[in-house]
Amino acid sequence: MSEVRIPVAALKGRGIGAVTAHRFAREDRGAFDDGWGTLQETQADGEGAAPPATQVTLETARSALSTNDSPDIFFDQSVNPYRGCEHGCVYCYARPTHSYLNLSPGLDFETRIIAKHNIAELLRVELARPSHVASAINIGSATDCYQPVERELRLTRSLIEVMAAARHPFSLITKSSGVERDLDLLAPLAEDRLAAAYLTITTLDARLARLLEPRAAAPHRRLRTIRALADAGVPVGVSVAPQIPFLNEDMEQVLEAARDAGATSAFYTVLRLPWELNPLMRDWLALHYPQRAARVLARVQDLHGLDEAARSAGKAYRSDAASRMKGTGLWADLLRQRFVTACRRLGLNRTRIELDTSQYRPALARGQACLF
Repeated sequence: MSEVRIPVAALKGRGIGAVTAHRFAREDRGAFDDGWGTLQETQADGEGAAPPATQVTLETARSALSTNDSPDIFFDQSVNPYRGCEHGCVYCYARPTHSYLNLSPGLDFETRIIAKHNIAELLRVELARPSHVASAINIGSATDCYQPVERELRLTRSLIEVMAAARHPFSLITKSSGVERDLDLLAPLAEDRLAAAYLTITTLDARLARLLEPRAAAPHRRLRTIRALADAGVPVGVSVAPQIPFLNEDMEQVLEAARDAGATSAFYTVLRLPWELNPLMRDWLALHYPQRAARVLARVQDLHGLDEAARSAGKAYRSDAASRMKGTGLWADLLRQRFVTACRRLGLNRTRIELDTSQYRPALARGQACLF
């Protein structure tokens, strides 16, 4: 008789309920039913236990800016003040990066947060280099720059202050209403075409959002944040990402609500399941949506154009830059048509958010006066 793997249990307020092994781990431990009912007893004993607390570790980073030359990413440079994210979004493509820290992409990713305490000073040094070429820097491209710990550490705010001092253009992307705290910095920079913001709204369904993104702001609260940014004169766009087949099917409604709140641009991506995220998402679907789990995964495989050999091997993602963000094939084309049609009807993406790189001065980043 073969062993039966038990899906991970849900933890209140967390996206993933287990410390799953990462791809560099020597051992992989999981729960199995031994036929004596001990697993059920253990789970019952833990039902009243307190959820795991978040631990924040300060890290002395060695660099601030990351560069990329991927044609499917709209920025060339980015800076991330945090590793891991307490929002706990189950679908987060950054989860596998925790493996490089010898931590689990599962529960560790959302409970073991690494904060780069010296990130602002590093950015100041890098922007002050005469060799630095100005292009819009994105803040929070990997993990959310306004996750809860930002309230205390204010690392994102310090990055904005450095950008402001150097007159360097930047954008930021978040799911948090915490960005409203920094409107005093963002509004004047936006007036000078040096700042833009993007809010991710995956769905308007509050119950689904709570399961997908347990510690992120509620959908209606994110719409209020879009309104606050727009009213302050900050160019704001909406990300309706990721698109997960048979789960968040309300793309058009999200786009309309975001437009009504003040968003002028929009973009989307499809669900990507690299490395450990593949089994994590499968477990999550089996736990929360067992009746449609197989349909969701099959359609995700369709979106990524996987052949039968890849499907049989359990793959659900293809990483080539030409198709990883939007997918390929019939279903990807239909999704693209829905998005384009909705944006055209709503007047979104009629003009691009253009930031001004000509104002950047290295001397200002060094704290020197500048005549030009």
